Amino acid sequence: MPNVKKYATKKANTYGTVGGGKALVENFTKAFGNIFDSSIHSVTNIIAGETLKIADTELSIVETADAFDIVFPEINVIYTHMLGHDCHSIIGGAAHADAMIAELEGYINKNYDLILTSHYDPEDTNDVKTKIDYVKNIKSIANKSANAEEFKEKVKLEYPNYSGVNYLDITAGAFFPA
Repeated sequence: MPNVKKYATKKANTYGTVGGGKALVENFTKAFGNIFDSSIHSVTNIIAGETLKIADTELSIVETADAFDIVFPEINVIYTHMLGHDCHSIIGGAAHADAMIAELEGYINKNYDLILTSHYDPEDTNDVKTKIDYVKNIKSIANKSANAEEFKEKVKLEYPNYSGVNYLDITAGAFFPA
């Protein structure tokens, strides 16, 4: 859609063009070859901590540690990239875990009626509480583990029915870099 405005925060634009997002696209391109569309759209509008009205709907942009969330204040809903009360998340080490916990506690303090995500079903604040407990426990398990393999084994025992084991692998790499 070449003639459509493309919005992003400065941080999200950097992530997609020179940061971790670009690295993901490059890795997907290596893995899948020409069948993967590796193009990254050019942002036309940089936004920062502001309220917008698109299609007669008010949106508040809230910068996060990773990119941004979108709040729909009229209906008390927040959109975030990923939550998943019963799936592993990518946690980039202890400091990232702390940032995630603070962010999620903010959802509870604001008592959102609904949390929408890119990669999961609609969730509520009970699901947020479950995720906070998970992140705290991941941090604790990492502190008690000698290496990535031990960490993954302990987490899998603790959360045997969680999906997203590939995210657990990424988290293990962040807590225990090679």
